[in-house]
Amino acid sequence: MPDASAWLPSLVVFGVAAVLAVSGVVALRRAGVRRERRELAAVADAEVRAKQLIVQADDAVRDAEREVSYAEAQFGTATARDTRAAVERAKARLREAFLLQQRLDDAEPDTAADRRGWTARIDDLCRTALSELAVAGDTLAARRRRERGAGDDLPALTEDAAALRRAVDDAATTLARLSSRYDPSALGSARADAERAAAGLAEAEAALAEATTSLEQSRPAAEPLERAADALARARRDLDELAGVEPALAGAADDAGRAAAALGLDVDAARAERDGLDDPDAAADLGTAIAATATVLAERAGYARDPLLDRDRLSAARDRLDAARAAARTSQHRLDGARGALGGAMSIAEGQIAVAGAAIERGGRSVGAAARTRLAEAERQLETARQEADPVAALDAARRASTHANDAEALARYDALGPDALGR
Repeated sequence: MPDASAWLPSLVVFGVAAVLAVSGVVALRRAGVRRERRELAAVADAEVRAKQLIVQADDAVRDAEREVSYAEAQFGTATARDTRAAVERAKARLREAFLLQQRLDDAEPDTAADRRGWTARIDDLCRTALSELAVAGDTLAARRRRERGAGDDLPALTEDAAALRRAVDDAATTLARLSSRYDPSALGSARADAERAAAGLAEAEAALAEATTSLEQSRPAAEPLERAADALARARRDLDELAGVEPALAGAADDAGRAAAALGLDVDAARAERDGLDDPDAAADLGTAIAATATVLAERAGYARDPLLDRDRLSAARDRLDAARAAARTSQHRLDGARGALGGAMSIAEGQIAVAGAAIERGGRSVGAAARTRLAEAERQLETARQEADPVAALDAARRASTHANDAEALARYDALGPDALGR
């Protein structure tokens, strides 16, 4: 008995703890249930809206199927293909929405998170389907509006085609007249414009004939009328280009005349520059360019029927002549600069050679062959500079003489006084 009494307080404590633990678990479960109920209640409104969207999308798909069937009968399968594809995509989204709604409606319990996710997906599917169907419906409506106005456009387009036919015929007459004055090479772009305009007109007339037949048979005519309008616009642009050919050729002839006159003056100036050049190679190069330019000027009569080519040849000849004159001026400037610097370079070389010679004399036998060789090379380069007719080559030789003389002096000082001599 005393032993049992000793365990009694512990049993009481364990019992109380067990009761508290069970109570806590029960309380947590109840709180979780209450929270889940609140979340399910919150999702309920969204589920109602999702059901409404399913009904709305289903009605829209049914309406769209009827519309696309009517459009296929009215405009043909090819024209209604995009609308049919939009309807099929909407039906696929609606099928997925129905499957998700079936999960929401079945008897199996679902978590609030699952129901929330399925409801959001239904909402997205239905709204996307409705949006695609609306775009497809707008496209069909626009097409029907065009068809209702197609009959009104036909007379105006027919008049435009008749006017363009007269313009194409006039363009052919103009080309025939220009062919008597200009070579085919000068009229290449004009002929291409005329051919494109005639082809565009033929395309437009064929489309107008198709539209006329369609209207007579109560079939859609908007598409051929649109093709006719596009073809007429292209043909009109080509004729506008053709209209500018004759003024362009006349302007090119005037430009060529002015260019030839200016180029003749440039040739005279280039001959004077050539005669004043001291560099025979530069004079020969400039003379070649002058001869080529004179040939272009002399052959102009053979290009009178193609003023565009005549103008281009004159422009190219002027570019070549300008390049040759620039090269000749550069050569002459180089010679003039060398002449101006040659006297000073010769004096420096002579003075440096004298200094190097004196250093070798002072060093006597202690000065080695390297210094004496450098001095000999400096004297040889100086003599070359004195005898060289080309001032540029003479200047280079005088500068080499100075360099070798400097080396000779440094080597002589090194041999005579040792390494420290170079630093003093």
